Amino acid sequence: MSASSRLASPASLDDLLLYRLSRLLGVAGTQVTRLCEGRFGITRREWRVLALLAQNEGLLSSQLAERAQLDRARTSKAVTSLVGKKLLRRDIRPGDRRKATLVLTESGRAIHEELFPLVLQINRQLLACMPDMEVDRFSAALDALQQRADGLSLPPGLPKADRRRGGGLRSVLESRQDSRSLGRRLVR
Repeated sequence: MSASSRLASPASLDDLLLYRLSRLLGVAGTQVTRLCEGRFGITRREWRVLALLAQNEGLLSSQLAERAQLDRARTSKAVTSLVGKKLLRRDIRPGDRRKATLVLTESGRAIHEELFPLVLQINRQLLACMPDMEVDRFSAALDALQQRADGLSLPPGLPKADRRRGGGLRSVLESRQDSRSLGRRLVR
């Protein structure tokens, strides 16, 4: 079966677009993670925050969360960690002390300037297997998929993910168990 028909008509987990993208990120992203953590002492999430602020300095934390596609709690944790590492600072806005813009420190900018070319090299190595024209088509396809994903809405009634201590799975299993028990009692 060709790769395109595998994507159009998936027959297994290995054929699903999101799973394939996740595997790609898992393998190639490990190199970035090792660079970030092993060489620069920051997490990949903190790298994402640094890179976004290098492009868009002066964002509010809520704007950064939206751009990074992270929830506010994770963004706050990354920002707090980077402030503690003196790679980022919060500048209080005049007239509104509740809102602070986020700005890279000299050390934060230095890490970005050193790390970005290394991440760019990994990106180039990954794309080296494709001719330029195919890379352009792939980029256009990713843009179209992102636009489509941004426009998708969740089915009504779908509960929000609960990633704390496996609560989501526990809730589902307990709910299934409760409904089975109720069904058995009704049959008797």
